[in-house]
Amino acid sequence: MKKIPPNPPESPAVSDPISHIFTIAPNVDTETLLIHTSETLASLNAMTTDLAFELEGSRRNVALAIQQLAVLAELMVNRVLEHLDTPDSASGVRH
Repeated sequence: MKKIPPNPPESPAVSDPISHIFTIAPNVDTETLLIHTSETLASLNAMTTDLAFELEGSRRNVALAIQQLAVLAELMVNRVLEHLDTPDSASGVRH
């Protein structure tokens, strides 16, 4: 007669400390997140602009393309922030 071994106890879910180095607090409001995103993109813009002028050829073009994408993203985030501040944003009116 074969005895069925019992299931081993489940180990508690251990969170991976490496994946939680940078965590955004769940209670941070949208406007604060957008403001920090805008500032981060502005920093990326400055860094890639500085880098682009130290490079030549295709590497410079790549750095300038990254810089342009950062600027476009920053403009979009700033537009969202502007819409959050307008009275029409509460009613869902689009411009």
